[in-house]
Amino acid sequence: MAAQENGSSQGPVAGVFLEHSKETITIYQAFKMRLLKPGTCLALLEAQAATGGIIDPVKNRTWSVQDAVKEAIVGHEMKEKLQLAERAITGYTDPYTNQQISLFQAMQKDVIPKEYGIRLLEAQISAKGIYDPTEKCYLTEEQAYGKGHYDKDLFRDQVDALKVFYDPNSQENLTYASLIKKCTIAPETGLLLFPIYITFKGLRRGVTSAELLASKIIDQETFENLHKGKTTTQDVMLMETVKEYLEGKKSIGGVAVLSTNQKMSIYQAMRQGIIMPGSALILLEAQAATGFMIDPVENKTYSIDEAIKQKLVGPEYHAKLLAAERAVTGYKDPYTGETISLFQALKKELIVKNHGIRLLEAQIATGGIIDPINSHRVPVDVAYKRGFFDEEMNAILEDPGDDTTGFFDPNTKDNLTYLQLLDRCVIDPSTGLTLLPIHDPSGSLNHIFIGYDIKKVFKGVKVKVTCGKYMGMTVSLWELLMSEYFTEQQRQDFIQQYRNKTLTIEMIITKVLDIIEHSVKTANVVFEGIREKVTANQLAEADIITEHDLEDLREGKKTVKDVTDNESVQTYLQGKPSIAGVQLPDSQIMSIYQARQKGILRPGTSLILLEAQAATGFIIDPIANRKFSVDDAVKARVVGADLHAKLSSAERAVTGYQDPYTGKKISLFQAMQKDLIVKDHGIRLLEAQIATGGIIDPVNSHRIPVHIAYKRGYFDTEMNQILSDPTDDTKGFFDPNTHENLTYMQLLSRCVTDQSTGLCLLTIKGNDKRVKIGDSTKEAFQNMHVSVRYGRFSNKKVTLWDLINSEYLSEEKRQELLKRYKSKTL
Repeated sequence: MAAQENGSSQGPVAGVFLEHSKETITIYQAFKMRLLKPGTCLALLEAQAATGGIIDPVKNRTWSVQDAVKEAIVGHEMKEKLQLAERAITGYTDPYTNQQISLFQAMQKDVIPKEYGIRLLEAQISAKGIYDPTEKCYLTEEQAYGKGHYDKDLFRDQVDALKVFYDPNSQENLTYASLIKKCTIAPETGLLLFPIYITFKGLRRGVTSAELLASKIIDQETFENLHKGKTTTQDVMLMETVKEYLEGKKSIGGVAVLSTNQKMSIYQAMRQGIIMPGSALILLEAQAATGFMIDPVENKTYSIDEAIKQKLVGPEYHAKLLAAERAVTGYKDPYTGETISLFQALKKELIVKNHGIRLLEAQIATGGIIDPINSHRVPVDVAYKRGFFDEEMNAILEDPGDDTTGFFDPNTKDNLTYLQLLDRCVIDPSTGLTLLPIHDPSGSLNHIFIGYDIKKVFKGVKVKVTCGKYMGMTVSLWELLMSEYFTEQQRQDFIQQYRNKTLTIEMIITKVLDIIEHSVKTANVVFEGIREKVTANQLAEADIITEHDLEDLREGKKTVKDVTDNESVQTYLQGKPSIAGVQLPDSQIMSIYQARQKGILRPGTSLILLEAQAATGFIIDPIANRKFSVDDAVKARVVGADLHAKLSSAERAVTGYQDPYTGKKISLFQAMQKDLIVKDHGIRLLEAQIATGGIIDPVNSHRIPVHIAYKRGYFDTEMNQILSDPTDDTKGFFDPNTHENLTYMQLLSRCVTDQSTGLCLLTIKGNDKRVKIGDSTKEAFQNMHVSVRYGRFSNKKVTLWDLINSEYLSEEKRQELLKRYKSKTL
C-alpha cells in the first residue's frame, strides 16, 4: 500500500501528544520511551492496522505494515502480529472454501480468537466503520449486519469486558471507544492523538512529572532527564524523597500482641476487646486520612469501600471513615463546588476543629500534607503556597497540647500526638508495617517485633558494601538487614542480640557483610528452572535442598549435577512429563495440534490438552522432541495462531499473572482467588501442575512442595480438598477412546511412554467407530446460524457447528445426529 494523505478527523488513535513539550510522536516511539506499556502499544497499532494502515502522525501519512516496518514507523518485532491484524482489511481466507472472508466471519469460523476479533471490530466501529474486504469499502453497522459481517448482540455482550488499553494518566484499563473519548484532535491534521505526561502512581490517580516539578519534589535536572530518556520513572521512584511524597510513610497498620506474637487489624483488635472502640475508630480514621485502610495480616491496602467489602472493617464505621477519607480525596467547597484540602475544610468549618487537627497531624507524621487535587503529599513550603497550611496551624501542631494529643496509648493510658504514638510502635519485620504493641501485663514478653527506637538506630548507621546487589553503594544497616540476603529469623537474632547487648553495631556490620558475601558466592551456583535460572538459596528456602546441601555447594563439595541427580530436585526444577502428543494404532506419533487438524481429537479436547502443556511448562513437539514457549510454538507452527491468545493465557500459570491492584506477579491459585480467571479453568490447570510434579511458583520459576505452597499463599486446605475428591469440578479432561471425563492424573495413567524420547503419549485406539466429519459437512454446519433462547448461548445467534460441539450434547447424541445427517434421515 502506498503512503496516503489523511484528511478526515475520523479514524483510529493515530499517535501520542506529549503535553509537557507540545510534541506529537508515534505510538511506537511512545512505547520505546516507556510512556506506553508493551501490550497497550501493540493493541493500539493493531487497531491502526485493522482500520486502514499504520499511521505516522508527524508526517500525516498511512502505510501498510510492511512499508511501516521499512520506514521504521514500527519495529520489526511487531511485524508478524500487525500483519495478522491487517488482514481485517485485506481479508482472511476461509480454511474450508478458500474464499475471502471478513473479520467477523473469521471470528465465527474460529480462524481467529473471538476476543481478539471483537477488539479489532471495536476499533473499526469506533474509527471508520466495519470493513468489507470483498467490496473494499466501509459499512455502517446496519449494512454490515445485513451482509453477515456483524452481530450487534454478540458484539455488545463481549466488548465491555475487553479493556486492554491502559491509560497511564488515570492508571485504568479502558475499551478502545473509551480511550478515543480521551483523545484530542490535532488541528493541523485532524488526527486523533492520545495525550500523556510522564506519570507516577499517586494516592488515587496518576501524578505527572510536571506536577512533581511544580511541587518541588523533583528538580529541573531530573525532570529534563526523564523527558530526554536519560532516566526512567522507576529510577525516580527509587529516590527516597519522591517515594515518600507519592506513597507516604506507614501509618499505624494494626496491633501486635507481644505475649502471643500475634498481629491483627485495628478493627479485629477492637472486636476482641484488646482496644477500646473510641481508640479503634480514631486509629482507623488516621489510616483513612493518610492514604488507605491497612490489613496487616495480608499486607494489603484498600479504599474505604473496598475495606468494607473485604470485611476488614465493619459497616458501622463506613460513614465516619468515608468522611475521614476526604482528607485524601478532597472535600467539596459548598460555595464554589471546588475540591479543597483538609486544612481548607477546617478553615471553612466543614469539619470539627479537633477532628481536623488530629487528621492533619497524622498526615504530617506520615510524610506530609496531602494535596487532594494532585493526589500526593507536598513539602511544607508548597503547602503554604497552595493554601493547604499556615503559620498558625504550624504553631498549634508544634506545641503538643490538648488540641493535638488526640491519640491514646492503651498500655500507659497517655494521650499522645500521632507522632508520639508512632514512636512507641514496633515494626513487623516480615512486612515492614508499623504496629501498635499491646504489652502483656505479666511482663513475659516474647519480642518478635522491632521497636521504633532500634529501627531509628539501624537506619542511622551507613555501611559501604563491596559486593552483591548494593555493590559500590553506601546504604543504611536497616536497609541491608531488610534485604533478601537475610531470613526473618536472622533479623530477629540480630535485633535480640543487640537488645541484650551481646552484639555491638560494629559486630553486626561485620556479620551482615559476611552473610552478604557468602550469599553472593552461593548465588553463583545456579540451576535451570522452568523459565529462569534458580539459585541454590532459592531451592533451600523452598525446602527442595537441605542446608547441608547448600553448604556443600558453597564449599565446592557438591556440583549442580550432583544435586540435580536427585530425582525429587529434578522434579521440582523441571517437572514430570505432561501429555506431549498422541500415538495412533499404527504407532505413528503426532502433536496434539496435528491430531486436532486431522479430526483425530475434537477441538475442545485438544485445546484443553494444549492448555495443560502451557500451564505446566512448555508446548511440546513430540516428533522433534522439542519444547517451546507459546510464542515460539506459534512461530514454529507447532500450534496454530488461532490458539495463541488462549494458550498465552494458560501460560501465565507458569510465568505469573499480574495483580491488578499491586502490579505484583502472582500465582495461578492467587489469580483464581482474585477472580482473574474462571474457577473451573483454574482448577483444571492447577490439577495439571500437581499431576506433573507440583504447584509452580512463578516468582522463582520452579515447582514447590505443598507445605511451601501453603506458606507462600499458592494453595490452601479448601483447594486441596477440592482436588483430593475427583468430581465434576476436577474431571476437566476427556478420554477420546472411552468418552469419559477424567482428572489429568487419571488421563496420564492411561498414556504410554515413548521409549526413544521418554515423552508421555495419549494412545488412540483403532476401534473408533465415530462418524468421520468431512469438510463439506463441517462447512454446512458452520454456515447454518441458529438463534438460541436458553443457556450459555441465551439470546445469541450461533452456528449449528458450535451447538453440536457444545457441552449440551453427549458424545453419543452427537454421533447419532451426525450419522442421521450423513444417511439423510435428518
